Amino acid sequence: MHTSPLDQPGTGDAGGMNVYIVETAKRLADLGVEVEIFTRQTSRDLPPIVQLVPGVSVRHVTAGPYEELDRSDLPGQMCAFLSGVLRTEAIYEPGRYDVIHSHYWLSGQVGWLAKERWGVPLVHTMHTMAKVKNLLLAEGDRPEPPARVFGEEQVVDVADRLVANTAAEAEELISLYAAPPARVSVVNPGVNLQVFQPASKGAARHRLGLSQDAHVLLFVGRIQPLKAPDVLLRAAAKMIADDPSLRDRLVVACVGGPSGNGLARPSLLTDVAAELGLTDLVHLAPPCPQPELADWYRAADVTVVPSHNESFGLVALESQACGTPVVAASVGGLRTAVEDGVSGLLVDSHDPAEWATALSGLLDRPAWRGFLAEGAIRHAAAFGWQATAGRLVEVYTGAMSQLLPVAAAR
Repeated sequence: MHTSPLDQPGTGDAGGMNVYIVETAKRLADLGVEVEIFTRQTSRDLPPIVQLVPGVSVRHVTAGPYEELDRSDLPGQMCAFLSGVLRTEAIYEPGRYDVIHSHYWLSGQVGWLAKERWGVPLVHTMHTMAKVKNLLLAEGDRPEPPARVFGEEQVVDVADRLVANTAAEAEELISLYAAPPARVSVVNPGVNLQVFQPASKGAARHRLGLSQDAHVLLFVGRIQPLKAPDVLLRAAAKMIADDPSLRDRLVVACVGGPSGNGLARPSLLTDVAAELGLTDLVHLAPPCPQPELADWYRAADVTVVPSHNESFGLVALESQACGTPVVAASVGGLRTAVEDGVSGLLVDSHDPAEWATALSGLLDRPAWRGFLAEGAIRHAAAFGWQATAGRLVEVYTGAMSQLLPVAAAR
């Protein structure tokens, strides 16, 4: 409801969830599952229906003004969004949809009512959870409101199946939201191994205008407190303080745009770079399509993911698939996305000094970096979107078969 799979990930509210929905929908279509994605219309110029690929349609639902709304304003549009979803189904013969898969709690609320109306199972993926985010807030970040917590608890209560990205997320659903374990299924997200694959680092740097002998540290993601890009900049400042000769070769590249609470200070990285005296070393780039993003990963020596929380961490997986090791915060799904000491390193704090130590160690030891790069490729190869879609089909059919006896009794 709050973001479209057609939007460019990396800015606004578009991120890993957008990638997840697009990639799983395509792979579900490959398996013969017809997919219709309902999303809120954000421009009057958008057509009512867009075919993403054969077998996957995106339906634009009019709900509120034709512009991007802050997520705090979206609950007021849930009735309008639900009305558009129900009207679409009503023009067809009964039984058009076999299962509803909602993503994020706002869509889960809409899915709850549609499930009751259509008599089909509801499968829900949280992607992020308010209770988890509030336990791991960045300094100065706003906690998620009680209304979201209540909304998530309601969705957990009514969903026929809950899809968790990792075993750790499954435990959070059970311990923090009292989700019945039998209704929780773990389905790891994947990576597009056709796009994100190893290729020449030198050629990628040439295309991006980066020096061939530079030490390139890369951040990819939305610029907001949750993602903690400032930790990378502060770590870079510490690295230079410890080794002033590094200034001549270090490049800190950040690919993404302001989002969420980060919109309150869109100049955050520019301001922090100036404060630390790193303006000449920090390279800011806007979000970009996947083929160009793959070049950024290949061009980097290390990809840095210092988030305070991640339900999985697709950026880490994409980087590893390109052969670039990752240094990530030891939180949430990043513990699954990165194999510590094999495909990258996990850091237990957000202290810039600890990040500086980890990053300097990799830059100073090319052989170790090469070892982790090889491990990164092997680790990422186990996470293809085809496997994700196959597991989702199992979840869908399980939920449908469990509902059949109930429907027969009626």
